[in-house]
Amino acid sequence: MSPRIRRPFSLLLMASAGSCLILLPGSSEAAATAPQPDGPATYTASTPTTAAPARHKRHRRPRRAPAGGVYSRNAIVVDPETGKVLFEKNASVSVPIASLTKLMTDIVFLGTKQDLDRTHTVTRDELTGMGRTQLWTREVISLRDLLHMSLMCSDNAATRILARESGLSEEDFLAQMNRKAVELGMTGSRYVEFTGLDDRNVSTAADCAVVLRHAASQPIVRDIMTQRSYEFRTNRRSHFIANTNRLLYGRYEVRGGKTGHIAEAGYCLATWINAQGHELIAVVLGAPTNATRFADVSRLVNLSLTQPAVATTN
Repeated sequence: MSPRIRRPFSLLLMASAGSCLILLPGSSEAAATAPQPDGPATYTASTPTTAAPARHKRHRRPRRAPAGGVYSRNAIVVDPETGKVLFEKNASVSVPIASLTKLMTDIVFLGTKQDLDRTHTVTRDELTGMGRTQLWTREVISLRDLLHMSLMCSDNAATRILARESGLSEEDFLAQMNRKAVELGMTGSRYVEFTGLDDRNVSTAADCAVVLRHAASQPIVRDIMTQRSYEFRTNRRSHFIANTNRLLYGRYEVRGGKTGHIAEAGYCLATWINAQGHELIAVVLGAPTNATRFADVSRLVNLSLTQPAVATTN
């Protein structure tokens, strides 16, 4: 029988690579480096150090919205039934509107009375320069599914294809977009392309409220804008798209809405909601972050319900 060897009580017990390091009472402090993905764990001893003094937690004051109630550069709240303006901030100033452009694009497309069950085969040219898109080349997709992609997740390639499948030339389609804006009294709006990627597509917060009201008056557009998600299948794969309007997941009953963003426009949102039995259309343009545009709208809704007919231009 081998003689029993007594070991110091403070000895660190180490198992094979990948096991835990056990520190027994009375032993010195030790630190372990994180195991490497392609080799065994290694451990490095460190010398005892004096504990750092406890730090007092700083209690930050809640950040308040600026004068006027919103961070967005332009905003408006309108009663869609009476047309009464309940709040406005630089609401008549023309600014880039990013993908809010798609509201007018899809209105004009639907005006051409296309068969929405007709399919289209996606080409490489239609995806070029359109940024991120869920579409692949050679996918066979219906115009109905493209319309969902345009309105719900703001897919630029899908919107471009809709314009091309309208039966109108690019020049005629844009002319109809601008003509429709004039018909609706949108005097501060101008469109130069279909998707909103071009910052020369401009409008005002007041005009965006008008085009949203007109778009939501069409049952198919209203139905699509109020869906949280949508699934469909092409010849190549299955698709799942989620609506970018976060207010659909909140406490409001949403009648319609569209988001938009490019660097020049900031974060934009036009939405129609029912809050406590009150119909309201709220538009914010030039919000500094994605979350801010939704927070701004929530503040505007609360302000409009508690202090109706509040207006500012700063």
